[in-house]
Amino acid sequence: MSDRVVNVVVLGSTGSIGRSTLEVIAASNGSMRAVSLAANKNTELLLRQAQSTSPKAIAVADPAAGQRQDWSALPKECELLVGVEGVLQLVTEGDVDIVLSAIVGSAGLRSTWAALEAGKTVALANKESLVVGGPLMTDLARRKNAKILPVDSEHSAVFQALQAGRREEVRRVVLTASGGPFRSLSLEKLAQVAVADALAHPTWRMGPKITVDSATLMNKALEIIEARWLFDLRADQIAVVIHPQSIVHSMVEYKDGSVIAQLSPPDMKLPIQYALTWPHRREGVAERLDWTRAMELRFEPPDFERFDALRLGLEAAAAGGTAGAVVNGANEAAVAKFIEGRLGFHQIVPACRSVLENHNFDPNPNLEQALAADGWARQEVLRWSMSMQSV
Repeated sequence: MSDRVVNVVVLGSTGSIGRSTLEVIAASNGSMRAVSLAANKNTELLLRQAQSTSPKAIAVADPAAGQRQDWSALPKECELLVGVEGVLQLVTEGDVDIVLSAIVGSAGLRSTWAALEAGKTVALANKESLVVGGPLMTDLARRKNAKILPVDSEHSAVFQALQAGRREEVRRVVLTASGGPFRSLSLEKLAQVAVADALAHPTWRMGPKITVDSATLMNKALEIIEARWLFDLRADQIAVVIHPQSIVHSMVEYKDGSVIAQLSPPDMKLPIQYALTWPHRREGVAERLDWTRAMELRFEPPDFERFDALRLGLEAAAAGGTAGAVVNGANEAAVAKFIEGRLGFHQIVPACRSVLENHNFDPNPNLEQALAADGWARQEVLRWSMSMQSV
């Protein structure tokens, strides 16, 4: 194992994944360094992070937020970059080893693309990069000899379990889902879910958008699409099981019937560290299972009628093309409208399905066309929500 310090760019450093990443780096005994940080609008926290980690540079994606902040307390040796171009500059610097991509939503796609184009290893927490541009991203990584390592707990679990056999021996991948707070609610009760209810996840602590996605199970739909491209699977090789305890993070079933699972408490620091130190394992700061205490692990088949998002994810994964981009854009817009109180919880997934079924499908889009499909879907959801309000 090399003693050289690994330089890490942390994109989305002020979010939950970014903050956990900085904890992992701080506990690495100097083997890793946060060489630069990037955030969108949370400049006050970004400034404090720069003061505590002394990076070479920081970037603020939102120019207005960057201009409002008083940067007089920024360490003198730290360069300040403002705007999306500044973020892209961070990931292409020659001394960068790993780019931790944790910017939420499709906004993280361009920086992920730039990192892969520069031949960097990308520790990917931004699932939308593969949902919107899966085949384009994986092809770019192959051409540039770059690597995509999963940070999502489910995909990290699959990545680890796949090392137990050869790819041609895999029968299917089984992604686990907590089921969110509403897994036992009737369809009638789902129509009455309030924003505060949807933001109270039973096991994970995440940002509002991802928490709502976990409640609708749209996060699992997006993870299905991501797994399709990340692991070069067919859609019919991906299954989902409800596992409320969030201890088994996912499984790989092999042709002989063996099922290899990865278990740990619901602590994102473990998959983050594994991505940053792969192919090695090191002592870490993540919570550990306590085998001196009794525990029960429960698994339930998903209810596709109650949570149509799962079916939608499988359909989009099978279709490929612009389907993933449309589902992603529609969902981001629908979740935003729900949080604003302008769309019912039970209307989020139907809005996404309506937009997907009515879009002009392109089986082989380039990156700009995929992003255009994502943008079109967002506008369609706005029109869809307005039509629902007028009914």
